[in-house]
Amino acid sequence: MYKSLISVGGFTLLSRGAGFVRDVLLGAVLGAGLLADAFFVAQRLPNHFRTIFGEGAFNSAYVPSYARVLQSEGLARARLFSGQIFLGLLASQIVVLALAFAFTPYLIDVLAPGFRADPQKFALTVTLTRITFPYLLLVTLVTLQSGTLNAHGHFAAAAFAPVLMNLSMIGFLGMAFLFTNAGMAASWGLTVSGVLQLVLTSAAAHRAGIFERFGGPPMKKHIKRFLVTLVPAVIGSAGTQIALFADTIIGSMLPTGGVSSIYYADRIYQLPLGVIGIAAGTVLLPEMSRLFAAGNPGAALHAQNRTMALSLALTSPFFIAFIMIPDDIMRGVFLRGAFTPQAARASAAVLTAYGFGLVAITLLRSAVASFQAQGDTRTPMLIALAAVAINVGLKIVLFKPFGAPGLAAATAAGAWINLLLLCFFAIRRGAMKVDFFLWKTATTITTASFILAVFALFAAAPVQRMAAGLGRFADVFELLFLGLAGALVYALVLIAGLRIANVKLERSRI
Repeated sequence: MYKSLISVGGFTLLSRGAGFVRDVLLGAVLGAGLLADAFFVAQRLPNHFRTIFGEGAFNSAYVPSYARVLQSEGLARARLFSGQIFLGLLASQIVVLALAFAFTPYLIDVLAPGFRADPQKFALTVTLTRITFPYLLLVTLVTLQSGTLNAHGHFAAAAFAPVLMNLSMIGFLGMAFLFTNAGMAASWGLTVSGVLQLVLTSAAAHRAGIFERFGGPPMKKHIKRFLVTLVPAVIGSAGTQIALFADTIIGSMLPTGGVSSIYYADRIYQLPLGVIGIAAGTVLLPEMSRLFAAGNPGAALHAQNRTMALSLALTSPFFIAFIMIPDDIMRGVFLRGAFTPQAARASAAVLTAYGFGLVAITLLRSAVASFQAQGDTRTPMLIALAAVAINVGLKIVLFKPFGAPGLAAATAAGAWINLLLLCFFAIRRGAMKVDFFLWKTATTITTASFILAVFALFAAAPVQRMAAGLGRFADVFELLFLGLAGALVYALVLIAGLRIANVKLERSRI
C-alpha cells in the first residue's frame, strides 16, 4: 500500500509543483486586485460544486459500491455498473450547467453579494464564471473514471490528471495577450483542461480493460444501494462546501483584495493537503474497502494506523512553517509583478490562521475512511454538518473583528471539531483503533516539530540579515534557506527519534 501512496503522492506533488508555477504566474499577472478577485470567485464556483458532486461525495459512495460489484459479480458487471452511473452523472451535470448559464448573475448575487456594489467587478465575474463552469461537467466524469481506476489499483493516471489542469492554465496565461485580459485566458485554460483530463482517464481505463460499458439491463439493486450511500455523502460533502461558500460570500464583502488574500494563502495551504492528505485518502479508502469486504478488519485498521502515522510525519513541518515563517513564505513565493508587499502581509496572516487546522484536515480523509469503507456515509455526514454549523457560526463572529484571517481561523476550528468527532465515534464502534505504533510515532513527531519551531524562531532574523544584500532575490533566498535547513533539522531529529523509539515506517505487508 505504501508503494501506491508514494505513487499518488509523487504525482500529486508534481501537480502541486505545476500548480505552484501557475499560482506564481497568477500572482504576477493578476496581483490581488479587482481582476484577481473576479477570477478567483469564478473558478471557485465550479470547484465548489465539483467537490459536492464529484470528488468527495462521489468517491466515498462509488468506490466501495464498485468494489462490491467487482468482488461479487465480476468485471463485466462492474463495467456495466460504472457505465450506467456515467450516464446518470452526465445527464445531471448537463442540467446543472444549463441552470448555471441561465442564472449566472443570480448565482453571483447569492455567492458573492459584495460584488454587486462594484458593477465592473460583478460583470467580469459573471463573464468568467460562464467560461469556467463547463469544467464541472468534465471533471465530474473524470472523477468517476478515476474512482474506477483506483478500485483496480491503477492510481497514476488519476493522480496525473490535475497536472494537465495546471499546465493548461500556464499555457493559456502565456497566451494572455490574445485575450481581453489575463483572467479570461486563465478561465479558458481551466475549462480546456477538463477536456484533456477526460481524454487521459478514458485512455487509461481503455488500456486497463475497465472502460465503462453502456447499455445492458439496468442494475437497479446496485444503483439503488449506490444512491442510498450517495445522498448522505452529498449532504456531508455539501456541509463542508457550505463553509467554503461562506468564505466566498463573506469574503466578497471585504475590501478589494480580500478574496485574493484568501486564495493565495489557500494555494500554499493546499500543497501539503493535496500531496499528503488527499493522496492518503485516495489510497486508503479502496484498500480498507477491499479488506473489510474480504472479512479482514484487523488488516484494515493496520493500514489506517500506518497511513495516519505517515501523514502526520509529512504534515508536521508544514504546520510549523505556516505558523512560524508565513511572511517569508508569501514574500518568497509571490512577491513580484503585480503582487505587492502589502498583499504578501495580508496573505501571510491568513496562512497562519489556516495553519492551525492543517494537521486536522490532513487526517480527515483517513478518519472518514473508517466509515466509508464499510458503506456508512451517514455518520460522517451528520458529523460534517455539526462541524460546519459551528464553523459558519465562528465565521460570522470572527469576520468583523479579524477580517480574512478570522474566516481562516474558523475553518481551522471546524476541521478539528470534525476530526475529533469522527475519531470518537469510529473508536467507539471499533472502526478505528489507535495502536502503540501510532502513539510512539506521534510522540516522536511532536518532539521533532518542537525543535523545528525553536530553529525557525532563532534562525529567521540571522537569515534575513544574510539575504539583505541580494536585492530582489533576497526573499527567495531566505525562504529556500529556511526551508531546506528546517527540513534537514526536522528529518534528522525525526529519524533519530524513530530509531530510539524502535519505530519503522516500513512498507505495509497487507
